[in-house]
Amino acid sequence: MMISCREITKSYSKGSHLVTPLENLSLEVPRGEFLALMGPSGSGKTTLLNLISGIDTPTSGDLEIDGENIAKFPRKQLTKWRARKVGYIFQLYHLIPVLTALENVELPLLITSMSRKERRRKAEAALEVVGLSDRSHHTPSELSGGQEQRVAIARALVADPALLVADEPTGDLDRESATRILELLRSLARDHEKTIVMVTHDARAAAAADRTLHLEKGKLLTEDPNLVSI
Repeated sequence: MMISCREITKSYSKGSHLVTPLENLSLEVPRGEFLALMGPSGSGKTTLLNLISGIDTPTSGDLEIDGENIAKFPRKQLTKWRARKVGYIFQLYHLIPVLTALENVELPLLITSMSRKERRRKAEAALEVVGLSDRSHHTPSELSGGQEQRVAIARALVADPALLVADEPTGDLDRESATRILELLRSLARDHEKTIVMVTHDARAAAAADRTLHLEKGKLLTEDPNLVSI
């Protein structure tokens, strides 16, 4: 099992109030699954995404990712774990405007001990996976929105993480570009055994996933894979 959440709760103080975005939530996600998270604003889906990706830690409960209980990790260990295990894809691409596509993809590897030649080889391979080898020397301003998102996906892939987390990855794209991005994510799960957890408000985007999980007020409502359809 790639992701195993057992009765995880996340609470924090907001002024004099205790806010609990997630309460006693349990969930299992097998390796290679493409999972969509849906729910209204404040439902806890982004909180769950942040916990799964190690950006935040649960208040209580166990959270195992690829066999490691990251809920027990100290902050420094969690930072190192994220660099090895997780790739991030966001609605806004966060590309560096003055760098080429290849240089943007290479960025996460600069903190490693990898040689420049090896970094470049891995970045080129990641761009090939997303179908942008012919745009490697273009800057973001020379790319379409869909191409920029594919560069961002290549950057998330370059360190070969087991887990990809995507927060509204098609929210800033037109329908055709969004369809291509979702097809790419499906391919990464199916052909490259990447486990993908995606937050989305778009039922059409969720329909591309293997399974859709619905949250409301920190509770899991349904895991019915047939609930969302096009």
